[in-house]
This record gives sequence, structure tokens and C-alpha cells, in this order.
Amino acid sequence: MIDFKIDEEKCISCGLCAQECPMGIIEIKDLPLIRKGKEALCLRCQHCLAVCPTAALSILGKKPEDSVSVNGAMPKPEELTRMIKTRRSIRKYKDENVDADLIRELLETASYAPTGHNDNAVLFSILDDKKQMMKFRELVYAAIKEEGDAGTLEERFRFLQGIQRVWEKKGVDVIFRDAPHVLIASAPTDGGSAMSDSMIALSYFELLANSYGLGVLWNGMIQWAINDISPKLRKHIGIPEDHEIGYVLLFGKPTVKYPRGIQTEGTHINRITLD
Repeated sequence: MIDFKIDEEKCISCGLCAQECPMGIIEIKDLPLIRKGKEALCLRCQHCLAVCPTAALSILGKKPEDSVSVNGAMPKPEELTRMIKTRRSIRKYKDENVDADLIRELLETASYAPTGHNDNAVLFSILDDKKQMMKFRELVYAAIKEEGDAGTLEERFRFLQGIQRVWEKKGVDVIFRDAPHVLIASAPTDGGSAMSDSMIALSYFELLANSYGLGVLWNGMIQWAINDISPKLRKHIGIPEDHEIGYVLLFGKPTVKYPRGIQTEGTHINRITLD
């Protein structure tokens, strides 16, 4: 049941909910209703709830008054442009945790990112305490050493042995960059767009984190460690076996600030014209 309800006193029968339903399962007969036998086709996207101008429609147990209103201050295009153009990958972090409430807010907001088929199935696996992060870092470096010593590292990953030795002998952390937190996004492989959904969600997270002054680094080496070098790491951190990992982010409070952005080497555009 999708619990489709109309407040008759508020509804003006404008038809917007029917027009905006991606599956076309809403019709207007004095008041909006779900077409007979079509309830199972609902994508659970809540477009109908969001588009109703009089807040008359509820669905899936969601009430319009509990949604964030569009009315109010929105970022100006030039502000978003400035943030995107000045973002930097951060490789030096303060040795302190980010506030737990802020991390929760970032994750809750990132969960609004679009997903294929409106699956909303992206799982955020988070190391939100630097002490836990230290344990995970040791597991990753140990896994690289174990596979390297056994001669089972794929050729494309053998450079990680040198990085592991630098960590072991000098305490220089090239993989984790001494960041206090790791965020891993994954989604079920049977959803059809696990990789894309995860990457989009992490992009939302990064931009919002930047707006709070946090630093972020996209990290493929940790993903390789979990996916390719030592899959048993999945069990340690609780990522389901049927999930595909989209990517991994490091984040925390940066030790340095960049007063300006870089200058791009050019924008590559393929303008399509069809005969």
C-alpha cells in the first residue's frame, strides 16, 4: 500500500500531481486518485507530494508539512560556481574528529541524491571516529603487506608495496593521508546503477562538506584494497557481499586553506548536431 491521501479541504483539483507522475498512475475524478490496479507501479518518488501547490497530498506515510520548503534563500548561481571552481583535493588534515551531528547532517542530505529507478539503496559506510580509522588503516596496510609478501598482488597494484613500506618504516601515510574519517558508498549490484548512484551520492556529500569548510579526497587506493586486494576487508567493515562499491572518500578538517582556485586547462565539449 502506498497510502495515497488527499485533504479535500485543501485540494483544488489542479491536476499537477497527475501530470507529474512519472508512471501516469494518478487520475483526476473530482479529486486525485490512483488508477485501479496501478498502485504497484508507483516509483515512490514523491513527485506528487512535492508538486502539490496547496500541500493537500500525502503518500507513503509522508506529510507535506514535514518536507523542506523551496521558499527561502537558495544559493545564487555565482556562489555555486565559485565553490565548484575553488574546491581542492585535501591531503593534510587536523588530528581531530568532525562533529558527529555535522557528519549525520551531511549523510542525511547526501541521501537525497538521485538514484536509478528511485531505488534509494545507496549505503554509506562511515568511519566517524579517528580511533576506528586508525584500526582500519592498520588492516589495509597489513592486507597489502600480506598479499605482497605472498606474491599474489596483481602487477597493477605492486606499487602499493612501496607505499606500505614507507608507512611501516617511516610512518608516512600516503594512502589515508592521516585523515580522521573515511566514507564508502555502495549499492546492491542488482539495482542496475550501483556505481553511478554511489558516485552521485558522494558528489553531493563532497559539495556540502566543502560548504562547511571540510576537506575531501577521492581515494581509489582504499577501494582497490577492499575490492581487489583483500575482499575480506568487506566483512570487517560490514559492506554486504551483494553490494558494488562506488568509491571512497577521505574527509576531515583541512590544515591548510587555498586562497584561490586553479586555472583549467580547457573545457572539452562535443557539440552534437544531427543531420
